[in-house]
Amino acid sequence: MHDVHPARVLAEEGSRRDPHGDEAPASVSLGVIVREWSRIGCIGFGGPPAHIALFRDLCVKRRGWLTDAQFERAIAATNLLPGPASTQLAIYCAWRLRGPQGALIGGLCFIVPGLVLILALSALFLAGSPPSSWIRGAGMGAGAAVAAVAVRAGLGVAAPIWRRSGVASDLEHHHHHHRQHQRPRVLAYALAGGIAAATAGPWLVLVLLACGAIELGWQQRGLTRDLAGLHAWPLLAVVAEPGGAGALIWTALKVGALAFGGGFVIIPLMQSDAVSTYHWMTHSQFLNAVALGQVTPGPVTQTVAAVGYSAGGLAGGLLAALVAFAPSFAFILLGAARFERLLLNERVAAFLAGAAPAAAGAIIGSAIPLTLALSETWQYLLLAAAAVALLALRRNVVLTLIAAGAVGAAAGLLGAPISP
Repeated sequence: MHDVHPARVLAEEGSRRDPHGDEAPASVSLGVIVREWSRIGCIGFGGPPAHIALFRDLCVKRRGWLTDAQFERAIAATNLLPGPASTQLAIYCAWRLRGPQGALIGGLCFIVPGLVLILALSALFLAGSPPSSWIRGAGMGAGAAVAAVAVRAGLGVAAPIWRRSGVASDLEHHHHHHRQHQRPRVLAYALAGGIAAATAGPWLVLVLLACGAIELGWQQRGLTRDLAGLHAWPLLAVVAEPGGAGALIWTALKVGALAFGGGFVIIPLMQSDAVSTYHWMTHSQFLNAVALGQVTPGPVTQTVAAVGYSAGGLAGGLLAALVAFAPSFAFILLGAARFERLLLNERVAAFLAGAAPAAAGAIIGSAIPLTLALSETWQYLLLAAAAVALLALRRNVVLTLIAAGAVGAAAGLLGAPISP
């Protein structure tokens, strides 16, 4: 018995207690899913932690559709998948109740309210014709605070990784490597991600994949043959660097299918494509897009729709959203029944042990280009104030961005310098 993996016991208990939805309440109508998931889609401000709390309250506490253990395992499994974890959780919870039909309807109801709002706001803030000075000022004000939001998000992702790295993984115990040996690697991956995000934007996706592959190789030195499959990924990523509409699809696909370790990592993944490579938007507009993604409810991944809007109007915004969210639906519809196996897959865990610190580093590192994108002195003052509010006083991200936007709007009305 001494050799049994604790997660395996949990999984076996889980599969005995819950033969994948067979005992899910048959009484849950699609109408209930539409109503509840739309409600969370409309009030889900504040990113994944808020979404998880809302779904836990709905599915575990109020309705008892899932047990606490089942819900925790769903969170753990969606964290192992690339792409927006809280969106995948929304799709999975609906899948548990009504299968594929529920998954599609629940997922769409969670995504659509915020998507409609961000596209409407994109039309206001990112339109080609320069809007009135207070609107431009509001965009510049909220955009000024974005770098502080990135640091806050990155530290939020990094803290649990750093705590966990103090405890050597099961595989490491087999190799008799102790906890102090893991932390230098975690730091190295985070540094690699940070430098990639701060400098060579287009290569960031390769750095994330490479850090995962290196950690997998390190933890499974006896199993190097399994790395062959992983090495094909970066090659694919380099080959698929197209132009035109293909470029927008590739950028959105990176966000939906290659973003490991934290929702905000999509920002550095998109920045160089949107601004430097394809010139869909100016630095200032990109900051606006990120701010819009933060202040609208629902998944942060919707930021990609604002980038798509700049690239190709309403059709571009819808295309980018479709491509970015499609992998999440595919993962759940094709793989939800295998979630227990995913949780026990040591290769997946090892890959993520390298990719996740790199993502945390990339999120923090993205603060550098996000700061360099500012153009006016008053924006730097606003960034400093936002940094104090978010990092020292731990204020709410959405309220801080709205306050920064209000200050910017006032600055615009009072005649502060406003870049076009």
